[in-house]
Amino acid sequence: MIKSNLFLGGALLLAASVNGKNIVKPNIVIINIDDLGWTDLSCNGSTYYETPNVDHLKSLGIWFGNAYAGGANSSPSRACMLTGQNAPRHGVYTVNPPDRGDAKKRKLISFPNRKVLPDGIQILPKALKDAGYTTYHIGKWHVTDSPEKCGFDVNIAGNHAGMPHTYFSPYRNPNLKDGEKGEFLTDRLGDEAVNIIKIADNDKPFFLYYATYAVHVPLQAPEYLVKKYEKKKKTKAHSNPVYAALVESMDRNVGKVLDAIEKSGKSDNTLIIFTSDNGGFYNVSKQWPLRAGKGSFYEGGIRIPLIIYMKGKFENREISDVNVSQLDFFPTLMELAGVHDNEFLLDGKSLLPLLENNDKSQFAERPLFWHFPAYLEGGNKETKDKYFRSRPVSVIRKGDWKLIENYEDNSIELYNIKTDIGEKHDLSESNSVKVQELKTALDEWKKNIGAPCNFKLNPDFQEEDVK
Repeated sequence: MIKSNLFLGGALLLAASVNGKNIVKPNIVIINIDDLGWTDLSCNGSTYYETPNVDHLKSLGIWFGNAYAGGANSSPSRACMLTGQNAPRHGVYTVNPPDRGDAKKRKLISFPNRKVLPDGIQILPKALKDAGYTTYHIGKWHVTDSPEKCGFDVNIAGNHAGMPHTYFSPYRNPNLKDGEKGEFLTDRLGDEAVNIIKIADNDKPFFLYYATYAVHVPLQAPEYLVKKYEKKKKTKAHSNPVYAALVESMDRNVGKVLDAIEKSGKSDNTLIIFTSDNGGFYNVSKQWPLRAGKGSFYEGGIRIPLIIYMKGKFENREISDVNVSQLDFFPTLMELAGVHDNEFLLDGKSLLPLLENNDKSQFAERPLFWHFPAYLEGGNKETKDKYFRSRPVSVIRKGDWKLIENYEDNSIELYNIKTDIGEKHDLSESNSVKVQELKTALDEWKKNIGAPCNFKLNPDFQEEDVK
């Protein structure tokens, strides 16, 4: 598969053959922010949070306005992105356990949920390592106990933990040496990423997965930043000064990483992906006009920011009329690395036609799917009920339309996302033709992928408790 070496810009970089042509393997940096909502950027709606570095990256790169996570909360989303597979294939549906919330209010028995990905499953860092990359992990992992066993040469701070004990040293993280007392975790991880970029071998491509614990709870940030936002004018959607400070510190460290790439001389051959693992946490930051937030399969829970940038190549555009998914990262990066994707079982599509030629033909009517056979407590006035962010559902998004199948009462919701981004108007009764079309496609997908749907009734359920 590897056909030759190519000298470029003073560095000896591996070249590979894809579709009969030689390409230089780019360095790859994925910046995966934890719980950053779609409107938690000043370039995408917030007047309270300040994100000048991400704003600048958006101005340089390609912004995907209709980008989706593979799951509505952390570990399933990351599992989908890192394997390139939908949840029924790998079995990580939620953060354990799958039957969260009051048992008396759960009508159905949840299906089993994997706490970690199974051994030997295809996973992005291992695939890139096999393709000749040096691989680095910094920050939150949350899909297995050991990033090193999944193909990373270097792991800093990653394990199965879904959140830090604290953002201030001592961290109590077995995979991160404590800094001076009071050192701030977001700054420390940013410094670690900068150092890796500086020392990365110019003679070999590298993959850096920079997955900040920020902006996940616990809400902690440097006091001087918190005081800044205590004085700033708030909005109905964005008003928490500690969260705002955490967002700014995240942005500052993203800026440090971007600056390090530029100063290292590697920017001409480095692909940067900036994204979030799921929607924002509703109790802290509303994603209006999107409905609900993290844990929900309404837009506020699964629509995420996505910027892809490569200097001189993928630049200065916005693509908001096609739906893309984090499941598309795996096939995209395999193609860039010169690896034929028929070596893997993948549920996404390579984004290179969009990135290189703005060719939308393969994506215009390509459906996206989600399956969640579990319960996640913590509902609010924008979810289906006040008890759960999500009850068992399956979801399809195709073109402008989105259908949600609710298993407890066998009801269907239908929304035209183009005209109703807030999912306020259920059109299932007035558009039976579209319901039939999408439900047929969803049923076929569930059958083909083996999605568990034959729920049993929960004997502890008390119907009067949910009225």
